[in-house]
Amino acid sequence: MLLMLAGLVLFLAAHIFTTLREARAQAVARLGLLPYRAIYSLVSIAAVLMIAYGYGAWRAAGPAQLWEPPVAMRHIALTLMLFSTIAIGAYLVPSHLRARLKHPMLVGVKIWALAHLLANGDAATMVLAGVILAWAVYDRISVKRRGVPLPVAPKGWGGDVVAVLVGLVLYAALAFWFHPYVVGVPVLMH
Repeated sequence: MLLMLAGLVLFLAAHIFTTLREARAQAVARLGLLPYRAIYSLVSIAAVLMIAYGYGAWRAAGPAQLWEPPVAMRHIALTLMLFSTIAIGAYLVPSHLRARLKHPMLVGVKIWALAHLLANGDAATMVLAGVILAWAVYDRISVKRRGVPLPVAPKGWGGDVVAVLVGLVLYAALAFWFHPYVVGVPVLMH
């Protein structure tokens, strides 16, 4: 539990720091843009790994079961996760999806959190998904207040194809590698 909570604190600290535009600008001025991005990326990756391994350890230790979700919620969650990963794929390339979703990474994260809240009733998942959902809502409000320019749809549809393919690859990686081997919770039975 402590490893996951420490990872969440690290993740939130790094991501909330980016919403503090003056502090971020000072850090970029001091370090340079590429070193700042490298540090931010390394901190984010470390935080996600701490969260994942901590979550797996907490789940293995048997966190309190707060409610028992119906089996159908698992299927709904798997479907929602497909939309989540495609939204995240849309974040990476200019596409109609990206323009339509406006902030596709945050859309993907919110869908991820909702899917996990629906399919799990244990304390570990409720804490993890609840905190991440709250952060994504906060970040969306922050982005709107900062007046971040919205993406514009490109002329062709190639970016949409790439976004969907990236989303499918990410979905497969999460389902067949990350969840069973990093988190320790298989989501698809073999």
